[in-house]
Amino acid sequence: MPVIELRGIKREYRMEGKGSSSSKNGASSTEVVVVRALRGVDFSAEAGEFVSVMGPSGSGKSTLMNILGCLDKPTEGTYTLDGIETSTSDSDTFAYIRNRKIGFVFQSFNLLARTTALENVELPLFYRRRLLNEKKQTAQTRKERATAALREVGLDRRMDHFPSQLSGGQQQRVAIARAMVNDPAFILADEPTGNLDTGMTLEIMGLFQELNRQGKTIIMVTHEPELAAYTRRIITLRDGELVSDKQVNKKRNALNDLAKWKKEHVLLAGAAS
Repeated sequence: MPVIELRGIKREYRMEGKGSSSSKNGASSTEVVVVRALRGVDFSAEAGEFVSVMGPSGSGKSTLMNILGCLDKPTEGTYTLDGIETSTSDSDTFAYIRNRKIGFVFQSFNLLARTTALENVELPLFYRRRLLNEKKQTAQTRKERATAALREVGLDRRMDHFPSQLSGGQQQRVAIARAMVNDPAFILADEPTGNLDTGMTLEIMGLFQELNRQGKTIIMVTHEPELAAYTRRIITLRDGELVSDKQVNKKRNALNDLAKWKKEHVLLAGAAS
C-alpha cells in the first residue's frame, strides 16, 4: 500500500469578481469567479521515496502541498495517507493526522524564539500527549526522544541553544528534528532551503538525502532543478495538472550539479556587488 495516494484530486476556489450583472427584475448580482487550482491530479508515493514537486508560479504546487499536509480538503477526489482516507475526515482526525503522520519543514523554520532547540523539538510530543491523552508519556521520555532526534541531525551539542544563537542551517536542522520526532509517515518540506545561503543549502540537502537513505519518505517543493537533482523522483505541475512524473537518473552526480550551481550563485553575487 502506498504511503500517499491521490486519485482525481480537484480543488476549486470560488471568489467574487469585481464586476456585477443585472437580473431580469433589475437587481444586481455579484459575479462569481471559479479558480481551478488543481484539475484532477493522480499521484502516489511508496515508503522510502524522495520526491520533489516542481512547477512555475500558479501551477498548483502550494494547493497540492496544502492537501498533502491536510491543511485543506479537495473539492473532488480522494487522498489516502498511510491507510487513512482523509477526504471525509473531521477536524479531530485531521489534527491527529497532522501530528502523527506528517512532519512539516517550512522555509521560515517556524521555531519559537524563547524556547531552546530541545524544547522546540519536544513540542509535537506535548501536542501528541494532549491529542491522544497519552498519560504514560513522561517529561523524561519526551526529552529522550527529542534528544535522539537532535542527535540524528547532528545538533546534540546545541540542545540548550535558542534559535537566535543558531545559524540558519542549524535552525533548519532543529525544524527537521521536530518534524521527525513523532516518526511520521512522511516529511513534507516546503521550499526548505529558501532562506539559506548556498553553503547551508548544500548542508540541508545532504541531510535530507541521508535521512532518505535511512528510509524516511520525503516530499519536497522546490523551484530549483539543481536541488531536485538531490531527490529520486520529480513530478511537475502546470496549470493545475500533473504534466510530468519521472525518476531521477541515478548516474547523475547531484553533488557535482550543486557544486556548479553554488559556484554560479557566488559569481552572480560578486558581479551584483
